Amino acid sequence: MSSNQQPFHTLSIIIPVYNERATIEDVIRSVTSVPVPLKREIVVVDDFSTDGTRELLSQVSVPAGNSLRLVMHDQNRGKGAAIRSGLEQVTGDIVLVQDADLEYDPHDYPKLLEPILEGRADVVFGDRFHGGPHRVLYFWHFQANQFLTFLANLLTNLNLSDMEVGYKVFRTDVIRRLKLTSNRFGFEPEVTVKVAKLGCRIYEVPISYHGRTYEEGKKITWRDGIAAVYFLLKYKLLG
Repeated sequence: MSSNQQPFHTLSIIIPVYNERATIEDVIRSVTSVPVPLKREIVVVDDFSTDGTRELLSQVSVPAGNSLRLVMHDQNRGKGAAIRSGLEQVTGDIVLVQDADLEYDPHDYPKLLEPILEGRADVVFGDRFHGGPHRVLYFWHFQANQFLTFLANLLTNLNLSDMEVGYKVFRTDVIRRLKLTSNRFGFEPEVTVKVAKLGCRIYEVPISYHGRTYEEGKKITWRDGIAAVYFLLKYKLLG
């Protein structure tokens, strides 16, 4: 997919959140403090949190020069559904997905945005394992990630290093061409297959990664890994 370079004015940051009362304020504070050469629009989608996150969000404010929009789901629908709700609200030229925990560092925004701002990319994936500092955690999680990335590459003829990474950035006009349907963590394989089918110019950049343990609140499980295989095959073979 080729595209003429155009000026970019606003970065829309979608933050899907579910039961992250302990971290959401720090995440929003970090998102609004990192220097980027664009105006910032923050869309927080609470996916029916039950730990007080919703009540806390109603009291959060952001510094001047940033806008904050809250979307509240009336039932828990999953990360993919929360991102779709956020996409309905964004008005910026570039969309970045930011998880609501502290695993991903907004200080990586400048290098994530650079390939798009320079007109070289339509989509940018972060890469947690090649270049940036990352917390050392679970062996089997890493092996599962490598297998899912290999399978995604096999099905799409890409050479990604980290398909399941949470940091993904899109030109808004590109992501709006994708008909996204998955609700939970199927967003990652679905969007990967669909940007490949669209012929998007995809770049990767190394990012830092501060993974959490399950005791610290990590939510993804082995069931999501099995689901990712299903979604990769579904969206590749059935569209």
